Amino acid sequence: MGKFLALDTTGNYLTVIAADGDRVNVLFEEDCAMQHSVRLMPAVEQALRGAGMTPADCDFFCAVTGPGSFTGIRIGIAAVKGLCAAAGKPSLGRTSLQVLAYNARSRALAAIPAGRGNFYVYARGDDGQEALPPACVGEDTLRRLAAEYPVYGYAPLPVPYTKADPAAGLLAAVRAAGEADFGPLSALYLRRSQAEEERLARGGQA
Repeated sequence: MGKFLALDTTGNYLTVIAADGDRVNVLFEEDCAMQHSVRLMPAVEQALRGAGMTPADCDFFCAVTGPGSFTGIRIGIAAVKGLCAAAGKPSLGRTSLQVLAYNARSRALAAIPAGRGNFYVYARGDDGQEALPPACVGEDTLRRLAAEYPVYGYAPLPVPYTKADPAAGLLAAVRAAGEADFGPLSALYLRRSQAEEERLARGGQA
């Protein structure tokens, strides 16, 4: 299946990729914070048009499912579910940590700031296989892991890291997917949202 549309709305950036085999059209906006709901569908139309495609031409649609911005995750998943339903095509989910790790050829630690001194992390070994499943850790654990793996990130981290390319990682992550990776989309949340934490602090239920 060489024709697809993939999108990532989990961070401050926006990535939309329309691909038809080796013909790839990438639309990337580095600073799209709080504007995903406004910018996403025009970007989808622009990316598809640049690749000479329509939604009906796609073999599948891909959304990055998190972790990251809670609102951004929901926007991306909802958009892909709608496209899949309208075109009758399957969906593919890739995590933001997988996308980040695919900037490396093999061994890598993907790290994304999670707020309040925490970080989302995921590691791949020398064989390219998962060595550490997605987790939310504190800075001490991040530093320990950074001593074992080369670190890749999009945003500033308290350890040395290689700044990654969200679009290149997304394209690589999609192309590396196997049949077992296709199926219903579900968001990957590794911590409670700020609203949930505040509600718990007031004595409410999660």
